Amino acid sequence: MTPRKIIIDTDPGQDDAFAILFALGSPKELEVVGITTVGGNVPLRLTSLNALKVVELAGRPDVPVFAGCPSPMVKPLLTAEYVHGETGLDGAELPEPVTPLQAEHGVNWMVRTIMEAEVGEITVCTLGPMTNLAMAMTMEPRIIPRIREVVLMGGGFFEGGNATPAAEFNIFVDPHAAHKVFASGVPVTMAGIDCTYTAQMTPEWLDRLRATGSRAAIEAANLADFFRIYGSHKFPTEARPIHDACVTGYLLAPEIFEQRQCHVTVDISSPVTIGMTVVDWWHVTGLEKNCNVLRRIDADPFFELMLERISALP
Repeated sequence: MTPRKIIIDTDPGQDDAFAILFALGSPKELEVVGITTVGGNVPLRLTSLNALKVVELAGRPDVPVFAGCPSPMVKPLLTAEYVHGETGLDGAELPEPVTPLQAEHGVNWMVRTIMEAEVGEITVCTLGPMTNLAMAMTMEPRIIPRIREVVLMGGGFFEGGNATPAAEFNIFVDPHAAHKVFASGVPVTMAGIDCTYTAQMTPEWLDRLRATGSRAAIEAANLADFFRIYGSHKFPTEARPIHDACVTGYLLAPEIFEQRQCHVTVDISSPVTIGMTVVDWWHVTGLEKNCNVLRRIDADPFFELMLERISALP
């Protein structure tokens, strides 16, 4: 089987780190051709630094990292140190990377890579605000029909939002970018918080991950413990969602997700609901279905697969 070629667009973030490690630990199925970073959970300087730390933790400094857009297309940047800590990767002791950032801007590299690849060869996985991808589509619209699929962590519907009552964080930070992508005609799969809330890592699972003994697994567990304890406290148990890793999980095992084709649009006008993903789950509008919406995940096989793949890293 030829590995599926993916670009990971990210703003690490402990859960981003899990998604990246999960992907890099699955080389038979996924080829990470490069990583682009964006301002999101923390500012761009830190998300870029964090992406370099993660590829080095995985023993994959050959995976190039490109810094992209520092701020959203229209709004000022909103960050989430209140969830991820001041560095974005609080909880682990990761050394300063020796691998340099690539000189090329992330958006330019994304456009060039998609244009040079065969049609339908590249999947773009967005784990943060969708600024880089939307800017790439704006700069070179010819990439749109060349993309195999966009798989994103973001949005919500029956669960509402987590940044506002209506909007999930990644979409809320740059709703105009998300609107551009959803309206572009590219195939989109959305892992929103309705899905990711059903993928909750438990302290017991983290103990199993740590016990595998690989450095990547131990540091990932340390990151997750910080994220679990310091982050959202809306959940009634000690388990917490590992949001962005659901993107990698979908690429590897789509059959473990409940999913439905729906029409989805992003609100970019209301001061109350800006950033809301309006999901026509019941098909009441009759509008064209433009998104594969992930509703739930079968958590047990998801966490078993992630443990296997991350613990296989050095």
